[in-house]
Amino acid sequence: MAKDERTGRSARRLDDAARAAWLYYISGKTQDEIASVLGVSRQSAQRLVSQAMAAGMVKVRIDHPIAACLSLAERLKSELGLAMAEVVPTLPGEGGPLAAVASATSACIEEWLEREEPLVAGFGTGRTLRAAVEQLPRLACAHHKIVSLTGNISIDGSTAYYNVLFSLSDRVDAPTYPLPMPVIASSPEEREMIVGQKAIRRTMELAAAAEVAFVGIGDVSESAPLVLDGFLSRQDLDALRAAGAAGEILGRTYDSQGVEIAARAARRVTSMPLSDLANGRSVIASATGTAKLPAIAGAIRGGLITGLITDEATAAALLG
Repeated sequence: MAKDERTGRSARRLDDAARAAWLYYISGKTQDEIASVLGVSRQSAQRLVSQAMAAGMVKVRIDHPIAACLSLAERLKSELGLAMAEVVPTLPGEGGPLAAVASATSACIEEWLEREEPLVAGFGTGRTLRAAVEQLPRLACAHHKIVSLTGNISIDGSTAYYNVLFSLSDRVDAPTYPLPMPVIASSPEEREMIVGQKAIRRTMELAAAAEVAFVGIGDVSESAPLVLDGFLSRQDLDALRAAGAAGEILGRTYDSQGVEIAARAARRVTSMPLSDLANGRSVIASATGTAKLPAIAGAIRGGLITGLITDEATAAALLG
């Protein structure tokens, strides 16, 4: 079979799957009714609906506030001083909480990008943020500007996998501004040389003008993302922890009170200082899990974030 023919057949199957999903989820038709409309068997109709779900065409949002989650969110704001908080149910199973928080983060990003007033939106990096961006629908918002808050390059020169800017550019019709530099330079001297370049300075100035920033929060345990993803060595991590590191945002580590660490490894980070990040903008963090409790608490104490999207178990532990 010719390649063009295979491509055409694959596209038609996706079209049929999307049509079946519309009939099932939007029109509320049964699988028998879908089969009749599409002229296929009931089993084929069922497979088409399942295929649409597997292909990520179907985005499910539950439009009903859960009282316990609302109560925890209000307490996060009133007791910890956050301007914005959203708490979602803690889903069972490995990866369940991350999936729930990613879904809520996606809805929050969509809400900001649907605003009519032009804005500059900054994006950090991380597993939860990447999962959130992958759930975004196609958005037409060319009046906004999307800028990366961190470098886009891994230590080996490849694209940083959990940087979300390139995923965003596939889903959002808006100009995007990457930072073509390493997340962490090999030395403080190299860092100064890189950020001194004219093109880099312009993008960093745009990042500094962002009205909203979406960031992830990393822990500094033995399984810290900075180490797992190859940005820091174990020796670097040990040095940061010895200096009091409790968490990480944008590759920059801070202590239990939210004060940025000044160790040599920290001076290699190319993103903006955390004091600049928290300067007069909405900084919305997505984070979940007991391993991140010291990091989340430190970020809140230090005023590094103004908003938090998390799950019930993490919120209750923070308040407890």
